[in-house]
Amino acid sequence: MANRISDIDVLVHLAGDYAVDSDPAERRAYNLRAAQTVLTASAAARVRRVVLVTSAMVYGAAPDNEVPLPEDAPVAAEPDTGVVGDFLEIESLVRRSLRSHPGLEVTVLRPAAVVGPGVDTVITRHFESPRLLTVKGCSPHWQFCHIDDLVSALELAARGAVTGVAAVGCDGWLEQEQVEELSGIRSLELPAGLTFGTAQRLHRLGITPAPATDLHYVVYPWVVDCAALREAGWKPSWTNEAAFEQLLELRENRTTVVGRRLPVKEATLTAAGATVAVIGTAAIVRQVRKKRRG
Repeated sequence: MANRISDIDVLVHLAGDYAVDSDPAERRAYNLRAAQTVLTASAAARVRRVVLVTSAMVYGAAPDNEVPLPEDAPVAAEPDTGVVGDFLEIESLVRRSLRSHPGLEVTVLRPAAVVGPGVDTVITRHFESPRLLTVKGCSPHWQFCHIDDLVSALELAARGAVTGVAAVGCDGWLEQEQVEELSGIRSLELPAGLTFGTAQRLHRLGITPAPATDLHYVVYPWVVDCAALREAGWKPSWTNEAAFEQLLELRENRTTVVGRRLPVKEATLTAAGATVAVIGTAAIVRQVRKKRRG
């Protein structure tokens, strides 16, 4: 690879596997091997600048997160078997590479929840659900990053207008009430312990594709301030409202429950009952409470 890129000034690395349903171990091995190969080969070939894309998820989603988070906020996401764990490992590779190859410039873009044609993530699947899961006592704040705006940010990064770490996303954010109004999907509120405990058990059983920690990103805020790009003159062409409306248009009548896409026949039954897993557990809890009160 070093021979093939010997006459290149800037390399933008986008060859990652972040599919929700990929085998976690195979996906992790592929993503780390790809990033390591790109960084090592670029240093050997004296490529001036490498640009990689991870995610603002690395900041972590938490009920007490500042809104918005500054770009220099600590990386506080939990390492896990999901794609967030992949992003954390890739950024760790970047830090090691900068120490080993001081002549190599590496820029990392951290987009908010990416939306657009062909995008399939835990976040986009959340809006294919019969109900929007929320955690008692906390309201999420929604920020999106349309792929068009990510491309324009990549162009600036490739030209060196931004360096180091830069967040990418629409200006501002949407409140949960706005999201429900725009989508027409009602929310279902559950206690945090019940939500994450049930989701983790389902993941261990292989019923759901993503670890329970991924649910943090649909119930807790992780909005970012895109200060570096803004100072470089960048402005997103998509608003959160417009990006979210396109996300809704691209759902194509799919039904997803707790991150798992359901076959058409099964989806019809599940949507009608509004439950599998966490949603079903909530119904059981309500029944028990009614009996106790009675």
